[in-house]
Amino acid sequence: DNIAVFEATHGTAPKYAGMDKVNPGALILSGSMMFDYLGWAEASRNIVHALEKTISSEVMTYDIARQIKGVAPVKCSEFAKEIIRNMEN
Repeated sequence: DNIAVFEATHGTAPKYAGMDKVNPGALILSGSMMFDYLGWAEASRNIVHALEKTISSEVMTYDIARQIKGVAPVKCSEFAKEIIRNMEN
């Protein structure tokens, strides 16, 4: 009961290494789950809210953008910066 593991549910995708392309959402959400586990519910909520706000404003990586007509994908780093910006506001 005192041990927990938090990780993204997908593989490592080495073919995309260094391309600034891959969606960091699963890893970010695993961090949110870790904060919940540690009892830091407010931090967890802030992360989830910022991620939701980022995607709702149509700032998203290629894997999500390709499913929504008219949305241009952003780089992984741009997506992450927008999440951080949304956490600060």
